[in-house]
Amino acid sequence: MNKATDHGVEPDSILFAYKQQHSESYYHHAHRGIEMLYIYEGHGEIMVDNLTYPIENHSLVWFQPYQLHRVAVPLEPGRSYTRTNLTFDPHLLERYLAPFPVLERFYRTLWKGHLRKPFFTDLQDSPIPALLERFHLARGTGSPGQDEEIGLLLLNLIQWLQKNLFKAEAEAASDIPSRAQSHAERITEWLDEHYRKPFKLEELAESLHLSPYHVSHVFKKSAGMTLSDYVIRRRVREACALLANTSKSVQEIASELGGLSTSYFCQMFKRAKGVSPEQYRRSIR
Repeated sequence: MNKATDHGVEPDSILFAYKQQHSESYYHHAHRGIEMLYIYEGHGEIMVDNLTYPIENHSLVWFQPYQLHRVAVPLEPGRSYTRTNLTFDPHLLERYLAPFPVLERFYRTLWKGHLRKPFFTDLQDSPIPALLERFHLARGTGSPGQDEEIGLLLLNLIQWLQKNLFKAEAEAASDIPSRAQSHAERITEWLDEHYRKPFKLEELAESLHLSPYHVSHVFKKSAGMTLSDYVIRRRVREACALLANTSKSVQEIASELGGLSTSYFCQMFKRAKGVSPEQYRRSIR
């Protein structure tokens, strides 16, 4: 997927399949973008990061980039599988979110953060079906204001998720003093710059002129996970991108991500994704 430009939304920055209908469906894959799957009708199961959820009518699933998932909907007489898939480049919303710092922090949690649960049911009376229908109609207009309308609809979607389905994540993103939030953002930036090296808490704390305890405490309160957990998640996310987009060996990738041994890297990856690096590469390709 390409990023949105200053002149509008590039053609492949959004993939949208509205109300597709099949009698059965089996697939095991991951996307480079954020994917939202809305199921109008269907029975089966969805596995996300080693957790399995039973599919119900009017269910919603939120998949982060490179998050491997398996959908299994068996053929059952008199039943069909009807769903809408919305997959988009995470960078697409950055320019729309700039004036809304709290919503932007929440969105970054949806994009990269720790989500307590990605699966929700009983949404037939929610605005989601109507929002997806409006999105479908907007995509077909070809009008000069189409890109702006699509951007606003995505903002409406994110705001509704913030207020209804991901309340705990939204509170964590907003209920933090500005000074602590600033520290947490600087910590995250440092981790994102140094995750390819062996992690040393003392080095991080010294670079930010904070005590190791304060760094650990502030980050866990802000991100909902420990520093070590974040580094592991960041390395796994980068490993997913490298497995999907390069021909580098597992040994080379392990060495790049903190100088890890191949065996440790494979164990870390399988704990996070439920499959080996080789299985993941085959699935996404």
